[in-house]
Amino acid sequence: MKKTLLSLAVVALLTGCASSSALREKITGNQFDEPVIESSKFLKKEQSKLAPPQGGPIPVAVYGFTDKTGQRKSMPNIASLSSAVTQGAENYLIKSLQEAGDARWFTVLERVGLDNLIKERQMIRQAREQYQGKDAKPLPPMMFAGIIVEGGIVGYDSNTVTGGSGVRLFGIGASTQYQSDTVTVTLRTVSVNTGEILTSVTVTKTVLSYMDKVTLLRFVGDGTALGANATALEGEIGGSINESINKAIDVAVQAAVVNTIQEGARKGHWAFVENKPVEKVEKKDELVQTQTAADAKDASPAAVVKSSDGKDVK
Repeated sequence: MKKTLLSLAVVALLTGCASSSALREKITGNQFDEPVIESSKFLKKEQSKLAPPQGGPIPVAVYGFTDKTGQRKSMPNIASLSSAVTQGAENYLIKSLQEAGDARWFTVLERVGLDNLIKERQMIRQAREQYQGKDAKPLPPMMFAGIIVEGGIVGYDSNTVTGGSGVRLFGIGASTQYQSDTVTVTLRTVSVNTGEILTSVTVTKTVLSYMDKVTLLRFVGDGTALGANATALEGEIGGSINESINKAIDVAVQAAVVNTIQEGARKGHWAFVENKPVEKVEKKDELVQTQTAADAKDASPAAVVKSSDGKDVK
């Protein structure tokens, strides 16, 4: 009887786990999670706040921000062909440049899809010349960048730190395992006029993974002694949290952009707008009124002075 009840309980548990998504849809109306709009959390932190630049936003161009590691995704006993890091990290860089300093620091120009942009402009120019002839209105010139932003993901190290801990008492125990990877990005700015490398920064970010487990082990038998009919009851529950590699790269790129701005200001390539304190200036008309009142008092007929013989002279 006990074995039958135990079997039924296990079957009910597994059935509940298998149908949890269907039950969630019936209760909440959503079977899966809604999409989440990512925000640049690092740029919004207090230590990442930046004053606006002098002279307005700086036009910059991003031609690419590629994976230079060649690292493949680590999988046990399988030769994976998937890359360990994203192949489109330039999108994170463009977004970080646009939002740096409350979107007041850079004007980012399209260069990743430059071929498509030039083709589209050619199509517009040819269509105008075909239908409007020689008097066709030309397209305005494209904006030029004064600075090129380059760099990439230069390192991804797996299992830089691994470890764990656990304890078990009377068959009940808990354990934790963790693993740390490291991703490294580099970012540099190049002057278009001179070709000089203005700044070069390197940022390292850890990628953490945790796994927690709780186990239960009991021997169930007739009486107090374990006989031939003794049964081992063992249960285990756990979960793991793996930090997203893409989010780690996004945060590292944001930190590199903030450090680039600070490094360029320190070297004198650009400067922050300084908030000068407002000085209290006395009003000119108040000074004139005060001086006039003093002069009038001295020249008043009621003013009395002493003569040489001691008599009062008005």
